[in-house]
Amino acid sequence: MGEQMNDDINEDTPTQPNHDILNVSQEIQHINRNGDVSKVVEGDPKEDPNPDSVFQVTIKLPHHPYEIQIIVSTQEQVQDLRQSIIESPGTLQYSCFHLEHNGQRINDFVELSEVTGLAADSVVKLVEDPYTEKEARMHLMRIREIIGDTGLREDSLHGIAAGSSLHDTVCPWNGLEGTSTPTDTPKSASSPGPGNALAGYQFDGPPNLQTLIAPTQEPPLKTIKSIGVSAWNPPPPYLRQRGHLLYLQLTTHEGEQFQITSNVAGFFVNKSSNSKFDPFPRPSPKNASAHSLLSLISILSPSFNKAFDILLEANNKRDPLVNFQLTNALPASPWLVSQSSTFLSQHQSDLTRTQEAYLMSGLEGNETMRDWNEEIQSTKELPRATVQERVFRERMISKIFAEFTDTAARGAALVARGEVTPLNPTEAKDAQIFVYNNIFYSFGADGVGTFASQGGDEAARVAVGKDVMGVQAVNQLDVAGLATAGTIIVDYLGKRVVAQSIVPGIFKQREPDEHQVDYGGVEGKDVVADNETFVPTFSQVSKALKIKPHPVWDKEQKRHDLAGSVETKGLLGTDGRKYILDLYRLTPLDVSWLEEHCSDADDEIKNDSNNGKYPHLMTVLRPELVESYWRMEMNAYVKEQVENRRKSGEKNQPIGGRRDEMTDGSKEERPGDPTGGNVETQAECTDTSSQPNPEQVSQPQDDQERVDISAFSLALNPDVFCGQAPQTQEEKEEWSRDERQVRAVCNHLHQTAFPEMLSDLREGEVGFPMDGQSLSRLLHKRGINIRYLGKLARITDKDSRGEALKALAIQEMIARAFKHVTYRYLRNLPSIFAPDCLAHLLNCLLGTGLNKTPKAPLCDDLRSLYPESDFAYPKASPESIACEIKAEVQLRYRYALDEHWTRDIKHIQLLRSVSLKLGLQLVAKDYYFNAESHNLNSQPKPMANGTEHYPSADGHVQTNGGSKKKKKNGANGSSSSTNTPTSSNPPATFSSDDIANMVPVIKDSCPKSTLAEEALEAGKISMLQNQKEIGQELLLESLTLHEQIYGILHPEVARVYHQLAMLYFQLEEKAAAVELAHKAVIISERTLGLDSSETILSYLNLALFEHGNRNTTIAVKCVRHALELWKIIYGPKHPDCMTTLNNAAVMLQQLQIYHGSRIWFEKSLSISEDISGKFSVNAATLSFQLAQALVLDGDHKGAVHRMREAYNVFLAKLGPEDANTKESEKWLEQLTQNAVSMAKHAKDVQARRIRRVLFNPRAGHFGARPQPQAGQAPANMVNGSESGSTGGLDSRSIDELMKFIEGGGDISKSTSSKKRTARGNPRRRGGVSIGSAA
Repeated sequence: MGEQMNDDINEDTPTQPNHDILNVSQEIQHINRNGDVSKVVEGDPKEDPNPDSVFQVTIKLPHHPYEIQIIVSTQEQVQDLRQSIIESPGTLQYSCFHLEHNGQRINDFVELSEVTGLAADSVVKLVEDPYTEKEARMHLMRIREIIGDTGLREDSLHGIAAGSSLHDTVCPWNGLEGTSTPTDTPKSASSPGPGNALAGYQFDGPPNLQTLIAPTQEPPLKTIKSIGVSAWNPPPPYLRQRGHLLYLQLTTHEGEQFQITSNVAGFFVNKSSNSKFDPFPRPSPKNASAHSLLSLISILSPSFNKAFDILLEANNKRDPLVNFQLTNALPASPWLVSQSSTFLSQHQSDLTRTQEAYLMSGLEGNETMRDWNEEIQSTKELPRATVQERVFRERMISKIFAEFTDTAARGAALVARGEVTPLNPTEAKDAQIFVYNNIFYSFGADGVGTFASQGGDEAARVAVGKDVMGVQAVNQLDVAGLATAGTIIVDYLGKRVVAQSIVPGIFKQREPDEHQVDYGGVEGKDVVADNETFVPTFSQVSKALKIKPHPVWDKEQKRHDLAGSVETKGLLGTDGRKYILDLYRLTPLDVSWLEEHCSDADDEIKNDSNNGKYPHLMTVLRPELVESYWRMEMNAYVKEQVENRRKSGEKNQPIGGRRDEMTDGSKEERPGDPTGGNVETQAECTDTSSQPNPEQVSQPQDDQERVDISAFSLALNPDVFCGQAPQTQEEKEEWSRDERQVRAVCNHLHQTAFPEMLSDLREGEVGFPMDGQSLSRLLHKRGINIRYLGKLARITDKDSRGEALKALAIQEMIARAFKHVTYRYLRNLPSIFAPDCLAHLLNCLLGTGLNKTPKAPLCDDLRSLYPESDFAYPKASPESIACEIKAEVQLRYRYALDEHWTRDIKHIQLLRSVSLKLGLQLVAKDYYFNAESHNLNSQPKPMANGTEHYPSADGHVQTNGGSKKKKKNGANGSSSSTNTPTSSNPPATFSSDDIANMVPVIKDSCPKSTLAEEALEAGKISMLQNQKEIGQELLLESLTLHEQIYGILHPEVARVYHQLAMLYFQLEEKAAAVELAHKAVIISERTLGLDSSETILSYLNLALFEHGNRNTTIAVKCVRHALELWKIIYGPKHPDCMTTLNNAAVMLQQLQIYHGSRIWFEKSLSISEDISGKFSVNAATLSFQLAQALVLDGDHKGAVHRMREAYNVFLAKLGPEDANTKESEKWLEQLTQNAVSMAKHAKDVQARRIRRVLFNPRAGHFGARPQPQAGQAPANMVNGSESGSTGGLDSRSIDELMKFIEGGGDISKSTSSKKRTARGNPRRRGGVSIGSAA
C-alpha cells in the first residue's frame, strides 16, 4: 500500500550523523572507477587524512571591524576564503587585496591545506593592494551591485526574470536561524479557521497562472542617486603614467555631485566639474579619500549608511541561495512573466548601463577575447593523479564549459538575428559561416548539400543535435589524448545555430593530394582516410560505446578498416592534438523504422508530407537502448555460464582477469560512462536464495561463483544499412552477422523496452510523467526515440492510466508538430515581425473558440523594407494550421489525429509546452479560449502567491464598455486587437503585446563530474548493502564534491540535496532533511524552472519533511503551491496525485481540521477508484483512511460504510490472514458498535425516552488520529488500542447491526454464535459484499 512519494522509514536508525552536512567527511576515501571504496591509510603521500579538516581562522583587517572569524576547510582553495571575506557583511568594501600568514604572502590559487602552518585559530592578515585599471573597473561594478544602484535589469540572453525563485513567497525559511518553531502545537492547531493554506482549493478548477508570478515587491531602497563613469574618461596618457585609472561621477541623495578620481592607491574627490577638468585632490577640508569606493561614499553622503543598512537587512531576509548569481549553470527562463515587466515605468534610466561593456572589457574591448579551444583543451589536460587534482580539474572543466556556453549562446542569438557579418557573404544564407568572439558559427541546415541523400535540411538539423549528444558522450569518457571541440546548438527565431570552438587547422588549405581530414570519411563515403595514429584513441571510444571496428569501402571499392563510423572524422590539429569530429553516428540506424516508414531509402528524400516518407534517414538508435541490450545479453551469458557449470559439477574456481561487481537494476548505466559496460568485468553470482539475481550487488564471498566474462563481447557496426558494399564472401557473411545483431537491438526496442516501460507505469514502479519534458526523459532513459510517440499512443492500456498516458503523448506530438510549423514561418522572417507571427499562430491553434477567423497584423511600411523575406504567416488560418499539424504528426510520428483533435486539447498545458519549446515568455494573465469564459470572467481574481491583484480579464473586459480604458492603457501601454476589439476587429486570445520576449533554447555538451558521480553511486551501494556509516560518509563526500565542482546553484547539486534529504528523513535527522529540502527547492526553481516536474516533486518532499518536523502549517503551503503548479503543467486528476491529496488530508488532521481532511480523503479515494478501480487494494487503503477521517468528523454511519468496503476488498484480494484484513476487521467491529450506540441514542431522543447512555469517548473514536504518511504500516495506526476495547463488543453480526443503524431491526435481538462465526468467512463475507456492491 505504499505510494511513490512516501518511502517507509527505516526503524533501525544507526548512529546519528553529523548535523553539519556541508562538512567534508573526516576520513577521505579513494573511489575508483568501479565504485570500490578503499580507505586511505596513514602515510599515504597522495592524501592527507587530517581529522581537523574544518576549523576557524581569524582575519585581521586594516579598518573597522578590524577582525572577523571565518570557518574554513582544508579542501577549500584560498580563492574560496577570499570569496567568504568579500561576501561577509563587515567586509563588503574589500576587493583588491592579498592575504598573509606569518608574514608570508599566500598564493591565491592553492588549497588551504598547502599553506604552511595554517590551523585552527590561526591569524590571517588582509593587506590592501594597489589597483590596476581592470581591478578598478571590477571594483566599481561590484560596488554598484552591492549598493543597489544597478536596479532591476533583465538578461539579454536568458530573458525576463531568468533564474528567479518563488520559495521565499511560498514558504519563507531562514537557514541561518535553524529549524523554524514547530507549528503543530495544540494552541495553533485548535483554531481551524481560514488560515489553512488548503482552504478554498478547487480540485477541478481552472489553472491559476498567477501561481508562477511572485507578488509585487517594493523596489529596493536607493542609497544614492547615481554613480558611473565620468565624461572625462579615459585619463590622458600623461596622467595615466601618474597612476590615474578612472574618473567617476557620484550624485548622492542629498543632491550633491562629486567628481572622483580612481588611482592605484584608491579613490579621492577631485576638483573637476562638468565643464572643467582638474582631476587632482580637493584641498582640505573638502578633501576625502579611501581605498574602497564604498568607504568613500559613506564619507561623502550622511544618509548613505542608514539607507545601506536597511538595504542589507532587506536582502538578509531572503534565503542567500535566492540572491546568489548562477555561475556554472544556465538560469531557467520562465514561460510566464509578470505584466509589470512590460510596463514602460519598469525601465529605469541608468547611464552606466551603457558603459558596462567598457567596464567589463576595457577601453580596447580585448579583455573578453579568449582562445576558447586552447582553454578547453588545456583544462582537460590538467593532471588528475590524486583526488585533489581531479577535483580541481573537474571544477575547471565545469567552469570553462559554462563560460563557453554562455558566450557562444549570446553570439548565436546575434547570428540568428543577422547582426554578425558572415565570412562568405556571397553564399546562400544556409551555407554562410561566421566567427564571433573566437567561436565558429554555422546553421543547422544543409547549405552545401552534404545531407542531400539523407533528407536535406531535416537530416542536417537532426545531425547537429545528435552531434552535440555525441560530443557530450565522448567528453564523459574523458579519453586521454583525444580532443573534442566545444559545441552547443541554439534554437532561436526558427533557426538552429551551431556554435563550436575553432579547431586549429580546420580552415587550413591543404595540398591537392592531402585529405581535409586525417581519419574517416572525407567526402561522405566516397573518399576515406585511415591514419593509423588515430586508431588507439578511437578504439577506446569505440570499446566504451559498444562500437565494433569494421571495414568500409570507398568509391573505388578499396577496403579501409575503421574503429568508428565512417561519418566520424579525425583531424590532426596544427596544435598537435587529435580531434574527433562529426559524432552524430555513434550508434547504428534503426532499421526497423527505416524499412517500415522510409520506402525507397536509397533515393533522395524530400521534406514533403504528401509523399508519406519520413523526412530524413538520420534515424539512429539511442545509446541507452544499446546499453540496455548489452546488459540483457550479459545477464543471459552469465546465467548460461552458471547453469553450464552447475550441470557439469564444476567447482568455484576464480579465473584470472579483473573482477567487478555487477550493479543491480537501480543503478542504470549511463551511456558513455567509462565505469559501465566494460566487457572485461567479472560478474559475481551467489547460489543463495537471498540473492537470486546475478546482477545483485554483494560483497565478494568465498562461496561465490565467479564467471569470467572476458570471452563475452558485444559491439555493433554503426555503418550497416548505410549502402556499404562488401566485396568478398567472408566480408559479406560478417556484414550479414552485423546486420542481424543490429536487427536484434531493434527488436529489443519493440519487444522489451516498450513492454517493460508500460508495465512499470502500470504498476507504479516509476513516476507517471507530468508533462512532455518528463515523458521525453522517461522515453530516453529507456532508450526509446521520440519518433515512437505515435506508437506509444497506439499501444497504451485502455484503463485510466493508459488513457492519461495516451493524452500526454498526443499533446506532446501536437506541441512538437506546432514547433516545426512555427519554425517554417519564422525561418526567413525578420525578427521584428516575430511577435505578430507568434501571436497569430497561437490564435490559430488555441484561440479558435474565441475567434474562429483571427487576423494577423502586418505593417505594410515595415514589410516594404524587407523585400526578400517570407511573409507567409498572415495567410495562415486555423484550418490550415490544423492541417499542417495533423500532417506533421502523421509524417514524424506515424499517428493519425482524429478529425476533432482540436476540441480535446488542454489549452493551458499545450500553451506551456509550445512556449518552452519555442522559448516564448508570455505575459501572465487570464487567456480566454472560448467566448463563454471571455464574457463571464470580468471580476479580478487574487493571485495564489498573495499580495498583487490584476484584473482577471486583463484588457478583455473592455468588450463590455470603455470604463476601464484608462486602466488598460496604463497597464499595457498599447492597443491591440486583444484589448480593444471593435466590430471589424473581434477579440482574440493572443496579441503581439502578450509576447513579452523570446529566448534561445540551448543544448550544450558539458560532461558530468565522474568523481562526484562515483562517490554518489558508491554511497548508494553502501546503503543498499546496509553499510550505513560508510554510505552516509560517502554521500556527504559526494555532496561536498558536487558543490566544489559545480558550485551550489546547479541542477546536479539540487538532485543530490534531494536524495540526501530523503536519507536524513529516513534516519530521523529531520532538521537536516528539512534544510536540504529547502535548498533543493530553490536550486530546482532557479535552474530547472519554477514549474518543472522536478520542482514540483521537490516541493512535495519538502512538505512531507516539514510535516514530519511538526511544521505542518508550512507543509500545507508547499502542498498547495505544488498542486497549483501540477494543475498548470498537467491539469486535474493526475494518476499520481492521489498520494499528494492523501498526504494533504493527513496534514489537515494534524492541524485538527477534520472536515477539510475528510474532503481531501474523499477526493483522493475518488481518483483512486477512477484509476485503479473501486475494488483495488489502493482504493481499499484509502477507504480505510477515509473511514477514520469520517469518525473524526463525527460521521459514524459513513465511517462504518467505508470501513466495510475496505474490509471486503482486503478479504477478497489479500485473504483473511493478511494484516490489512485483520486490521480493518478490528476497526469495523469497533466502528459498528459505536455507530449502534449513536443510533440507539438518536432513537431514544426521537421517542422522547431520553436516558443516560454510557459512551466511552475513546471507544467512540477508537484511537483514530491523524494518519501516518502513505506507505507506513497500517498496524501503527491502532497500536495499543486492541487490548482495552474488545470487552464491550456486541455479540450480534455486523450485518444485523447495520440494519439497526440504517433504521430497521430491534436492538434487543440476539445473534447465534453460528452467525458470528460466519462473519469471519472470507468467501461468504467478501463475495456477498462485493457482489452486492457491484
